[in-house]
Amino acid sequence: MKKCLLILALTVFSFLTSQAFADKSKVDYPEGYRNWAHVKSMLIEPGHPLENPFQGIHHVYGNDKALNGFKTGDFSDGSVLVFDLLGYIQKNHAIQEGERKLVGVMVKNKNTYKSTGGWGFEGFSGNSKSKRLVGDGGKSCYLCHTSQEKNDYVFSKVRN
Repeated sequence: MKKCLLILALTVFSFLTSQAFADKSKVDYPEGYRNWAHVKSMLIEPGHPLENPFQGIHHVYGNDKALNGFKTGDFSDGSVLVFDLLGYIQKNHAIQEGERKLVGVMVKNKNTYKSTGGWGFEGFSGNSKSKRLVGDGGKSCYLCHTSQEKNDYVFSKVRN
């Protein structure tokens, strides 16, 4: 009986610790990111190589640690970058934001995300704070970002 209880206890402990680790590696939705520093905006139109799936208006935001990373070239743990992708409406010679397509997030943590350049990646669908789009632990995002290894895997730059 004691042996069965010990095995049960070890199984429960193993499950709980693995769940705690799994949750720790997930990238959280970046609450309030539109109040962070605006890094840049751009518009991808039809014909651009990234049209599918990134056609639309892109806004990039960074928290304070990320802003320091743009200045120093070294993004420290806790840096967060947000890629806000919206559709657009072109009407009467003006382009305006349309529906949100996704919120992409990069979080720097060199220990947690060793296999993806120290960055955790996630995408949240539309206006959802819980519907996740990245199902491979960020590997597909990272593969695209490897072209920017010299910039700590970050595409955006801050212009003075």
